[in-house]
Amino acid sequence: MRFDKVIAGGTVVTPGGTFVGDVGIIGEKIAALGTELDDEGADFIPATGHLVLPGVLDVHVHLELPFCGTVSADDYRTGTRAGARGGVTTVIDFAIPSAGGTLAQAADTWMRKAEGKSLIDYTFHICITRWQEQKDQIADMVARGFTTFKEFMIYESEGWQSDDRALFGTLEQMREHGAMLLVHAESARVLDELIARHHTPEEMQRWGAQLHRITRPNFIEAEAIERAVRWCEVTGGQLYIVHMSTAEGTDIVRAAQARGVPVLAETCVQYLVLDDSVFERPDGHLFACCPQLKGRNDIDRLWEGLRRGEVSVVSTDTCTFTREQKAMWNGDWTKIPMGMPGLETLLPLTYTQGVLGGRLSLEEMVRKLSTNPARIMGLAPRKGAIQVGADADVAIIHPTSTRRVDPAEMETNADWSPYEGMELAGFARTTLSRGEVIVDDYRVVGREGRGQWLPRTSAGLAPRSDAAPVAAPRDASPSPFRDHRVEIHLG
Repeated sequence: MRFDKVIAGGTVVTPGGTFVGDVGIIGEKIAALGTELDDEGADFIPATGHLVLPGVLDVHVHLELPFCGTVSADDYRTGTRAGARGGVTTVIDFAIPSAGGTLAQAADTWMRKAEGKSLIDYTFHICITRWQEQKDQIADMVARGFTTFKEFMIYESEGWQSDDRALFGTLEQMREHGAMLLVHAESARVLDELIARHHTPEEMQRWGAQLHRITRPNFIEAEAIERAVRWCEVTGGQLYIVHMSTAEGTDIVRAAQARGVPVLAETCVQYLVLDDSVFERPDGHLFACCPQLKGRNDIDRLWEGLRRGEVSVVSTDTCTFTREQKAMWNGDWTKIPMGMPGLETLLPLTYTQGVLGGRLSLEEMVRKLSTNPARIMGLAPRKGAIQVGADADVAIIHPTSTRRVDPAEMETNADWSPYEGMELAGFARTTLSRGEVIVDDYRVVGREGRGQWLPRTSAGLAPRSDAAPVAAPRDASPSPFRDHRVEIHLG
């Protein structure tokens, strides 16, 4: 067999195990795995002394997002260049309808944002913001290749909020169409009440950015997760909790999974690395994101959840704002553009804090960053694993060599980093996307606009024909979810 490229001599992590050897690539695909593959006439990519990992899928990003009175600073050019340097080869963004716009129009808008700019492959979750108007559009979006949808339990002022009726109805449709609902789980009415109580000149003068933490106690997330899980349980619709940040939420998800509820959860790397003491800093407003950073107990529980399996994915919720944009708050925490940069540091942080920190094995990290996201989001077997027939999406990293996080040397448009000054291993020495080298010697060399949109035919679980009456969910046929969950965690 003659190869176009051979990645030679690395420690290769595959679904079947880890071995020292070679990866043979023909065109855009992985064609062979082995030792001493014939590299005659092939582009030779040395990997001795390095780890050869499947490209990372960041399934939760916001690029060029109109939000909080401004537009996030990373677009598909800078955002995907940043991702590639961090070993990310696929992103999933969120297409949000404009006021009065349809789901199809939202998808078209985000397509235009990515086309001609994206360095890596991409697709979108479709956000449902006006259930009554948009509920009959879901089937057409699934047929078009969009099989994941999102609803927000907050953000009424943005026009995005979904109530319980919308969540319930969407989950019913997810079951019908073999699609999956992603939910931003925070309890809006109680959150609004706590914000109103503290939104005074005196409190803002005293506490500043710490009010972001004070007004979002853990029960704001936990109660909302509990409610979303209940609607999931009674409808049988497939649910995915995004950016879970609390110990309590993790406990709720674990208990639900134990009784067969089809719910999965992700966390974001910032909730594994940073705690809410950052809000006490003079520049604490920079760290405002939603949900906000939590305490050390939450960090420990989320790592435990990753090890035990109730947390399936690590993503970023990348939503980049510059220092100037963050300064819009003028001392009022309710006006801080909420979000942080993260694409470039997802793999380095998870590898350094997780693998080198003794919290995850190398294989566990690969499942959380690559294999699970691809399977859950309907992109496997094409994405997420180094195996014959898959796209040749590969990140090659040195196991111990570190680089200091310096915004001046990064690809993101952010002029700051939440992780500035940290020494991190795991930046990609080489990144390949569909067989093409797009990062070489830690520098982005790929061509802008080469990324492709990825249509999907399924997400989460396969559609079920044994739908049980809503009034009697426990009389339903056994859910296939348990088998799916075992595959995710052990595959």
